[in-house]
Parts: sequence; C-alpha cells; structure tokens
Amino acid sequence: MTPIGSRNPSFLLSLLCVIDVCVSLGSSHPTPPPLPIEPLPSAAQLRWQLGEMALFLHFGPNTFTDSEWGSGHAPPSVFRPDSLDARQWARTAAAGGFARVVLTAKHHDGFCLWPSAYTDYSVRSSPWRAGRGDVVAELAAAAREYGIGLGIYLSPWDRHDPSYGSTVKYNEYYLGQMTELLTNYGDIQEVWLDGAKEDDREMEYHFDCWFQLIHQLQPGVMIFSDAGPDTRWIGEEAGVAGSTCWSLFNKSSVTIGHTDEQSSRHGDPHGIDWLPAECDVSIRPGWFWHSSEHPKSAMELLDIYYKSVGRNCLLILNVPPNSSGLVSDEDLQVLQDFTALRITIFSHNLAGNATATASSVRGGDNETRFCPSNVLQKGINSYWAPNESESDWAVFLDLGQLISFNVLQIQEPIQMGQRIIEFQVDILASGEWKTIANGTTIGYKRLLRFPMVETQFFRFIINKSRASPLISYIGIHVDPCSTVYDSLTARSSSTKRFSIRRRYKRFGYALGSAI
Repeated sequence: MTPIGSRNPSFLLSLLCVIDVCVSLGSSHPTPPPLPIEPLPSAAQLRWQLGEMALFLHFGPNTFTDSEWGSGHAPPSVFRPDSLDARQWARTAAAGGFARVVLTAKHHDGFCLWPSAYTDYSVRSSPWRAGRGDVVAELAAAAREYGIGLGIYLSPWDRHDPSYGSTVKYNEYYLGQMTELLTNYGDIQEVWLDGAKEDDREMEYHFDCWFQLIHQLQPGVMIFSDAGPDTRWIGEEAGVAGSTCWSLFNKSSVTIGHTDEQSSRHGDPHGIDWLPAECDVSIRPGWFWHSSEHPKSAMELLDIYYKSVGRNCLLILNVPPNSSGLVSDEDLQVLQDFTALRITIFSHNLAGNATATASSVRGGDNETRFCPSNVLQKGINSYWAPNESESDWAVFLDLGQLISFNVLQIQEPIQMGQRIIEFQVDILASGEWKTIANGTTIGYKRLLRFPMVETQFFRFIINKSRASPLISYIGIHVDPCSTVYDSLTARSSSTKRFSIRRRYKRFGYALGSAI
C-alpha cells in the first residue's frame, strides 16, 4: 500500500493544518468557574447582604407616652404626630447609604400604624390626619420615591387584642394583619419578627405557617428572627458580631426564643443552611424616642459598622422618629457625620493602581476571568481563583510606591459559598515580611483595623479554607480617626517562605531579593 503522504502530500499538509486548528480551538475554550461550595445564599439573601445597612424606625404610641413596652391601654388619641414626614425618613435613609427602612407597623402594645380592618386600635381611631392617615402607606410611597426598600415589623405579642392567649384565634388574627401588610403596600423586602410573648399566658405562635404565608405573598422577602428562616439575630442588641462569623448555620438545632449565644454570634462552619446574621442596635439608649435621651456619636456608629458590616453581617440601625413625626436634628447630624466618615475612609482604594500577582491562577496566567487583578475591582461578581491542585494560597500587591494605611477590606464572592477559615496579612518592611493582622472568616465583607503601617509590598495569605479560596476584593484604606484596633500580630513571618520565593519570581526583583 502506498503511504498517504507519498500519494498526496498536499492532502497530508491539509490534514495536519486541520488537526492544528482543532487543537488550537480546543485549547482556547475558557476554564469553567470552580464548583460552588454549599450551602449557598438565595437571590433574596444576596440582595439583602449587598444592602449592608437598614434603618429601623420604632414609632407608635410609646413615642408619646415615654415608654418602651406599651401596655396596650393607651388611648389612640395620644398618637398625634403633627409634622409627620415619611419622606424625611426615607430621604435620611437614602442619604446615609441605608438600603431599606423597616417600620414597627405594630409593636407589643398592639396599636397599628395602618388602618387594619381587624381592629379599631389603629391610626383610624387617632386624631392624626383626622383618622384617615396610614403611616405604612406614606412610608411605602416615600421609599419608592427615594429608591430604597421597605420592611415591616409586626409584633407577635399583642397586649391589646382580646384574642391574644387563644392560640387559634390569635394566629388567625395575626395572619390576617400580615396579609394586609403584604398585599396592600407593594414590594416588601424584609419582615422582622421576634418571639416576645406574655409569660403568664399560654400562647403558641404558628411560626412555620407564618413563614410559608409570608413567602407565598412576597416571594422575594427576607424573614428575620433569632432562628431564621432567612436571616438570624446576632444574639445581642449592641450591633456587634463575633470576630469569627459564618453565614453557615444549622436551623434545625434552634427554635425562636431558644437559641445558643455562641452559634448566634459566630455561626457554624459545619452548618448546612445559609443563614447570615443581622446586627440590631439603636442610635439612642432606648428603641423609641425619649426627650431625655441623646444619640450615640458618629465615631461610635463607625466602630459598630466595623464590628457588624465589617464582620460579614448586616447592620440595622434604629433611628426613632420623635413626637413630631420627624427624625430629630441631633440624630440627623450624627447620621450625616457617620456617612462622611465612611466616605472619607472607603471611597478610595489606595491599592487601586497596584500590580497584583498570585500563588497560582485557575486555568493559567492567561485566564483573565480568575486573575489576581480582579481583586482590585469593586464588588463580588469577579474574583481571583487559584489552581485547585495548589495548596499555597496568596495574593501579592506591588503598590508602586510606599503607602501608609491602617484599614484593610477583604471580600469573598459569597454566591460561590463562604470558604476562608483563617488568613494573615503581611507587609514587606526593612527587607523582611511582617504579619500585621490575622483573622478568621471573611464572607461578604471583612474590615480590619491596625496601627498605621507603611509599605510598597503587601501579601494576603489564606492559611485554611473549606475549599479552594476565592477573593473578590482587597481594599487598602486610611482611617484618620479610629484608635481601636482588631487583634493582630506584629512579627517576622517565614510562613511558606521557600515556596513563595520559588513561585513568585514574576512579582519583581525587589520582592524576590527581599525573600
């Protein structure tokens, strides 16, 4: 038989070209993203977390009776906020960077801030707006105008309605009112619940039934309670999360009103449910407005922000309207100062023009979808991913010049699951790597504070992770005001010294010679 090549050389050349094209085409296929690691957040949970902060509005008869927990016996005539302006509330929230407002539509006293068909104990019986007012409707319209979301708190405990104490009758009454709120005021982004009840009455709340109806009527809503189902309470009312804070949780191990402080504050790295934490705190000592009380300072709020949003949680800050129906001037000033502080610190990433390299890149150095420069782009949609075969995980930044900073911001792409267990932050100083901070868990956002340092070279090392770690953002900032620092270690670091030298020659001669 005559060989193909000698019989038709041009055919062989064409065949080789076809093979070469096919190989080239095959090699140009993009590397797929890594597998997400369960549990994962729902679309509603992602939207909620991206909002970072919500404004709580405790308002009702307690505002006028100088009370925190009303008895349910105050006459509706006490409710007369002559200057009520829901647009001011929504405008304040939007200007302060709050993604939604949550209103106490009914607190424990049972008084309804909307004209419920199921009771006369509501705004309908008050002198405000001549009995024709609806606080929920006014706030819903204002929230739409200013582009923020709306949430409602409907207290399970009702100290006024006579059906309270009769489980079936009261659960019917409660769901009737919940249905009014979820079907008459447009999109509701959050329903806030607690397990408060009167100790001397036999009263069972049918929470599972409530949750199913709420999700049925508002499919995109987030339901808060100390045990979920969509977001959990952090376990205290100071607005502070644990320094380790997982969004992973085991809902089956807790019930509303019976939670474990440790798991509430820290989550569970082995949890099978995605249940992120919400940190609630009031700008004033009380939750309702009292003329004798004054707000926290902007610096106090900033510290709370670091310890809530900066620890993978959402901050819900209560700012109670006063008896005129307005957010008080002194509260407004504090909120404006708080906003100005955050803008000063976080509006500019000092690493924005850095050169980023990494221990490895998923799909190789030319795979831009997972390259280390992604960590300099704001948001969680893009990220750096290492090769799955590698066990050394680090991102390096050459800042181009000596830069001073005292705050670090790190984010994981939580849509892919929460992964990182332990990490450390190093800088090159006097020719030696020094660890300036270390920590546990990142999640949606981690903020670390430390004494001011100066360096050109920075590295972020992941020491332990549930799966190959993914980093979506690294920000370097200066906080000119804070003097409170997170736990840190200032020492020479030889961690993975030899493997780092071998792998990161491309990071530059100055770095290579230093290590």
